[in-house]
Amino acid sequence: MEKLTFTMENYLEAIYELSKQGEGVRVSDIAKRMNVTKASTNSAMSTLSEKGLITNEKYKEIFLTPKGFKLAKFTAEKHHVIENFFINILKVKASTATKDACAIEHVISSDSITAMQEFMNLYNEE
Repeated sequence: MEKLTFTMENYLEAIYELSKQGEGVRVSDIAKRMNVTKASTNSAMSTLSEKGLITNEKYKEIFLTPKGFKLAKFTAEKHHVIENFFINILKVKASTATKDACAIEHVISSDSITAMQEFMNLYNEE
């Protein structure tokens, strides 16, 4: 998979989480979710479109391409595993766990994510 900047991964994850059942997403919704300007969001959408991760027609909704969906889903899943690990295993406050998971999801290896998931599965069986 192509390596994206942290910011681009966050935009992709926001589109993924905002687009329920394959619906399109508006730039204004993404900007609000990311707490950035529409201009910043439009610029990011151009970059993601050039990389073939979204379809983005001017003044229309934004959709993930199959490649974009796969990458966004992967990033979102990493985020949720880390967040759950921090909250349920380490007993970190939810707001802190969410913020930390967002930072860590971009640099953590798949092996570490798998290990966290397996640990939580064992922990939950007890």
